[in-house]
Amino acid sequence: MDAVERLSATEDLRRLMARYVRYADHQRWKDLAGLFTPDGTFTPHKPDGSVWFRMEGREKIAETVGASGGPGVTLVHHLFSDEIDVDSATTAHGVWAMEDIITRPENAEASENIPFRRMHGFGHYHARFAKTNGTWFIAELKQTRVRLDFTD
Repeated sequence: MDAVERLSATEDLRRLMARYVRYADHQRWKDLAGLFTPDGTFTPHKPDGSVWFRMEGREKIAETVGASGGPGVTLVHHLFSDEIDVDSATTAHGVWAMEDIITRPENAEASENIPFRRMHGFGHYHARFAKTNGTWFIAELKQTRVRLDFTD
């Protein structure tokens, strides 16, 4: 790859991740899941490093991530400081610093998987990408946490 191809791929991947957070904020779960390869994975972790969830495949990603949304839920995601490495014309990986805020309605019940009414999180997205038929997709997304603040 020459420098222009590498820079073009880097920009495509930045835009892919920007769509990911926009779709999350607007609760467009099927669109968000469509950013993944058909067998793509998403694994959020807790601050202690343990796995919170593990999702595999677009349907499971849409279903599981979508459970954090719903009527009256406000989602806000921010991405910062990307580090992207284009490994080849069809593979890449990267890390983004991230922040997210989830606010659920006053009457929302806490559950084992969603033990809060309000969450403010900080961490990183670690992504592996694959390009198929000219389009970049997320093959693997791991979310690590530095801090999670919950409010009942």
